[in-house]
Amino acid sequence: MTEREKMLAGLLYDCGDLELLAQWHGAKDLVRDYNRADSQDLAEKDRILSQLLGGRGKNLWITPPFFVDYGCNIFFGNNCEINLNCVFLDSGRITVGNNALIAPGVQIYTAFHPAHPADRFGEPKEDGSFGFRKTLTAPVSIGDNVWIGGGAVILPGVTIGDNVVIGAGSVVTKDIPSNTIACGNPCRTVRENRPAETRKEKTT
Repeated sequence: MTEREKMLAGLLYDCGDLELLAQWHGAKDLVRDYNRADSQDLAEKDRILSQLLGGRGKNLWITPPFFVDYGCNIFFGNNCEINLNCVFLDSGRITVGNNALIAPGVQIYTAFHPAHPADRFGEPKEDGSFGFRKTLTAPVSIGDNVWIGGGAVILPGVTIGDNVVIGAGSVVTKDIPSNTIACGNPCRTVRENRPAETRKEKTT
């Protein structure tokens, strides 16, 4: 089993593996080129995203700067808009559904480490260095018609359902059910998310 296969399977893996490092550096070069591309050069941006991402639907808009780990583990549906300064650490798979709005400064993490240092680093070598920092992953899934407010942080293993709004600055540590509005640290559901006409009918 390769280190990449371990990584995607959620097993402990060596992030210093040569294959993974090559992919990591390749992604950094691509996002550098994307972030430096002329703002109106849509053809060049499209070319770079085709190489960088694992998959995407129609009408994807990503405002630079945009930052990733590998890029190839990120998948977008149709009609998604990602605003500037978003960070997608895609050691695990990140899936974003259709019609997503992701505001500036949103961070999505799929990688994490064992809590105790002994579990995280293992035994040191004779020179005092470590073989690798033990890393695990858990995928993040975001449904259709989701709006994530600015500065929100989504932690590994979280699933966000359809038609959800995540308030700005929230830290999402657990799954958020469909058709809800959620906010806070930790992020919690505060009410159902229904069309305005439906809410009006229910209150009059």
